[in-house]
Amino acid sequence: MKILGIGCSSFHDPSAAIVIDGKIVAAAEEERFTRDKHAFGQNPVNAAKFCLKEANLDPSEVEVVAYPWSAEIIREKRWEYAKRAFPKAPSKAVRAFTKLERLQRRRLGALYRTLEAIGIDRQKVEIVLVEHHLAHASSAFHLSGFESCAFLTADGEGELTSTLLGEGLADRSLRKLGEILKPDSLGLFYSTMTEYLGFQSMNGEYKVMGMAPFGDPAKCPYVADMIKLTPTGFKCDDSRVWVHRKLRAPGNKHYSRQMEADLGPPRTGDAIREPYIHVAAATQKLLEDIVLGLVDNHLSEALERNGGRLAFAGGVALNVRLNRKLIEHPLVKELWVQPASSDSGIALGAATYVSEQRGERMQPMTTAALGPAYSGEDVRAALEKLRIPYEVLEDPAERAADLLARGEIVSWFQGRMEFGPRALGQRSILGNPGIKGTANEINTRIKFREAWRPFCPSMLKERATEIFDNDHDSPFMTFTFGVKDEWRERVPEIVHVDGSARPQLVTEERNPQFYRLLKCFEEKTGLPILINTSLNRRGEPMVCSPEDAIAMLYNSGLEFLIMEDCLVTKRHG
Repeated sequence: MKILGIGCSSFHDPSAAIVIDGKIVAAAEEERFTRDKHAFGQNPVNAAKFCLKEANLDPSEVEVVAYPWSAEIIREKRWEYAKRAFPKAPSKAVRAFTKLERLQRRRLGALYRTLEAIGIDRQKVEIVLVEHHLAHASSAFHLSGFESCAFLTADGEGELTSTLLGEGLADRSLRKLGEILKPDSLGLFYSTMTEYLGFQSMNGEYKVMGMAPFGDPAKCPYVADMIKLTPTGFKCDDSRVWVHRKLRAPGNKHYSRQMEADLGPPRTGDAIREPYIHVAAATQKLLEDIVLGLVDNHLSEALERNGGRLAFAGGVALNVRLNRKLIEHPLVKELWVQPASSDSGIALGAATYVSEQRGERMQPMTTAALGPAYSGEDVRAALEKLRIPYEVLEDPAERAADLLARGEIVSWFQGRMEFGPRALGQRSILGNPGIKGTANEINTRIKFREAWRPFCPSMLKERATEIFDNDHDSPFMTFTFGVKDEWRERVPEIVHVDGSARPQLVTEERNPQFYRLLKCFEEKTGLPILINTSLNRRGEPMVCSPEDAIAMLYNSGLEFLIMEDCLVTKRHG
């Protein structure tokens, strides 16, 4: 069966994915084509056209369009939602009844416009609507390779749901065990604090996570009771979390004027300092405490029934420090996190959900390299069109390893672009983790971002247990582990202030070319590990095409670009 997942969005991160006979053929985010970070308010026309081209499908050959939004869950849950929301926002509670048809027309209108733009006749194709959080759950369980598991999804909000707890059963069905509705939302809590800490919500949450290890949560008790566990889940403090308009701080921020009075003015600038580091630390700790409490209270029996296997998706699942806590939980023996866990992954999740519902079992997701690829001929054509000199390499991995070993920073463009936010050896900036100052140079001269931001390592999987304090697999950079003492001085540039790192464990089977580069680098330096960060500048999406990579080279402090078998350098003589 040929299934096209369409993640239209009136908000953020639209995407598309193609699933054929239980296999992911292609998946991509619209932002990579429009070059507009998160593609707010856009429909995934370019992403869908790419997916059809990659699958060699005429639009008329698509059998099912899977769309991750459903009015039915709103009808089912709106009384429960209205009861909870009315004291804080009575107008929103009423709109769940009076504006649903208008909302449905708007949501489906976005889908219909996308289908029209890519040449699919909506009258001739089957359209299946999938609940937002069931799409997240499917993207985790059905692609994990688990026969059965407990699952958790958490984000800002779906239709009405913000958190879903359940069980993926051996018959491939998804059973709900608990459901928490907005305005009680882990994602909206974290986004509220993201704004107070001076970052953009829906974009800067990972920066809060990176700031947290610099602080002490005990020095900011204000945050500790912003969310409280309840018998049915948790409840947020409406006066402090994603507050109603009448309570908001100037600038229509989602934190309250009272928060400014209690904590002081919001953070500005790029530097980290007190008290903001302590606010970040308290924010991270509360998120971890609530999620671990949910696991204890609602998933313990499901974990015991399913051998300790847990699948996790939704924007909150990109919080790698939280994921480390989940791995360390005594009931969790194995954790699988969808690499495109944010709303960029729901198009894929909707498609996998329909595939499983129709009896076509999904193959496990073993790679995130699901986007466009460009041949050596494509690269040379782009360079020649722009009259840029280049060298054709017999062994790109060997040359890259030579440059990295002598301390150069190399942009590495190979194969199919990654799906999701992590650079995994297809669109990467690479550096030598053993040379102090390399991380700062990448931050300031190349990516133009905050100097305190940490970098992640990619490394040979077979060497991981020598370096990290955990033997859990990490193919997609979705976990942090502690770096052993003897390695912290050897690879200081990938060690965060708390002694942790977020690794990608690379095997020859997963990524042959990147694996070869790591082996070559190890032979030259004794280090089986490289700094690996996404090939983009601050505020931009990861590069997609050769033209994007060339623009990045000439508009940053990069000096070396290896695209497929071509080397471009700005340094001469």
